[in-house]
Amino acid sequence: MEFPQTERTTLKRLPKRGVYDRHLVYGILDEGFICHVGFAVEGQPFVIPTGYARVGEQLFIHGSQVSRMLRTLSSGIDVCVAVTLVDGLVLARSAFHHSINYRSVVMFGHATIVDDREAKLAALFAFSEQVIPGRWNDVREPTEQELRATTVLSLPLVEVSAKVRTGPPIDDEEDYALNVWAGVLPLKIQAGAPINDPRLPEAIAAPSYTLKYSREKN
Repeated sequence: MEFPQTERTTLKRLPKRGVYDRHLVYGILDEGFICHVGFAVEGQPFVIPTGYARVGEQLFIHGSQVSRMLRTLSSGIDVCVAVTLVDGLVLARSAFHHSINYRSVVMFGHATIVDDREAKLAALFAFSEQVIPGRWNDVREPTEQELRATTVLSLPLVEVSAKVRTGPPIDDEEDYALNVWAGVLPLKIQAGAPINDPRLPEAIAAPSYTLKYSREKN
């Protein structure tokens, strides 16, 4: 159940933080919803943030049909996609050893266009579920014109690795005697109370998935 290590996914620095377990990788991807897509055009590097969704062993990204990024990626060039979740601030006794607890995934590969109508709809449903489960069933589905205006790309999850930092600070032994607080300040995404659209009729109540929203996955 592990991704095979390759030259690009094998961690060179702090290799003990490298993780290749599929279950852990998928958990990180399913908890996040924003990735950073890296690619190069004529030697010029680009990194673009965008939404994504994971379905099985495929990662989907989408956007406008006129998107330069999507048109470039669909040509079959090398692409690198990264997702990072921040879990806490690690406060050490020395400035040098401060750190961050995080979980990240990096993927390499080549993206292809999803042309089939039903497959594209399934991918768009997955995007909706990735961001807020249950929402798709309440809203109008995309029209044919909207589908034509949307490009969906699929990236197979083949060359993948995770990097994870957990636990308390690691100080130099002599610094443990310092009279300085040290520990971890946990961080997480927490939703506030839903804010009604000004044009929303008063009789329409906020759905339960907005009242109990959480990015933490079971």
